[in-house]
Amino acid sequence: MTAPHFLLDTDLTASQQAAVLDTADQLKARRAADRAGGGRPLEGRSVALVFEKPSTRTRMSFEVGVVELGGHPVVLDARATHLDRGETLEDTARVMSRYVDAIVMRTFAQERLEQLAGASSVPVVNALSDLAHPCQALADLQTIREHRGTLAGQTLAYFGDGNNVAHSLLLAGALAGLQVQVASPPGYEPLERVVRQAIDIGADTGSRILVTNDVREAAAGADVVYTDVWASMGQEGETSSRALVFQPYQLDEKVLAAARGDAIVMHCLPAHRDSEISAAVFDGPRSVVFDQAENRLHAQKALLTFLLDGPAEPAAAGPGPDRANP
Repeated sequence: MTAPHFLLDTDLTASQQAAVLDTADQLKARRAADRAGGGRPLEGRSVALVFEKPSTRTRMSFEVGVVELGGHPVVLDARATHLDRGETLEDTARVMSRYVDAIVMRTFAQERLEQLAGASSVPVVNALSDLAHPCQALADLQTIREHRGTLAGQTLAYFGDGNNVAHSLLLAGALAGLQVQVASPPGYEPLERVVRQAIDIGADTGSRILVTNDVREAAAGADVVYTDVWASMGQEGETSSRALVFQPYQLDEKVLAAARGDAIVMHCLPAHRDSEISAAVFDGPRSVVFDQAENRLHAQKALLTFLLDGPAEPAAAGPGPDRANP
């Protein structure tokens, strides 16, 4: 039987995504009771956490999450493994599959995750790649539901680089029935194939997708305003040049004023105050960034439970994850 993987947001169907979010809410609500005993679906199981990129929230949330579910996290810095000495991902996957029950990987190229998953007999989770950040998007959706009460019909406006976070917000948002409005500088828009896939998904879920170079157009009527760093990992050498290009896309008081009066502010962290987001907005009363960071823990616990114990939805809803990757 082929293991279910989570390499892109579209590896969950819309109903499976909703089921994972429901589980995340339940796990969050009963966290204190579970830590006191019970609620340990990963008892006797181990999860490999493989990092080829630096990490704070991803490492902590997965490591703590696996422990709270009763499992054993095996944290690996790829530079200290044979991956850094030329062992193939396929061989690594075959060996790890004999030792652990799931593999979580934070890496560069999406193709590395595809190679790992192709040879793995246990679930593989994308903890971030250059293409997508699907675990972040699950936590974002959980946060929006908490603060807005629903997902379908909400408008999320994203400002800045059309990067991995933007891609996952487009795909996961489309699955959830959000209207996703992305404003990026010319030449820095999300990948066209990802935008097309989000539009196709939206045809079934009622989601609407807008990609524009106009900040005010994206901000208009937004229930959620969101930004990310202008230079992602691996792009540090472009920090100064990008700052000049992206300055008009800063999430500041003017942008927030163009959104709905009760719009919430999100940032996936780490943040640079008065760069991609003004300090007043980041630290202001509408900011939910630390709720968002906390929800990485709960959403990822729910995801691991889903992948290892099967869908929390009736079997009639269909077979395993939808692998309609871009």
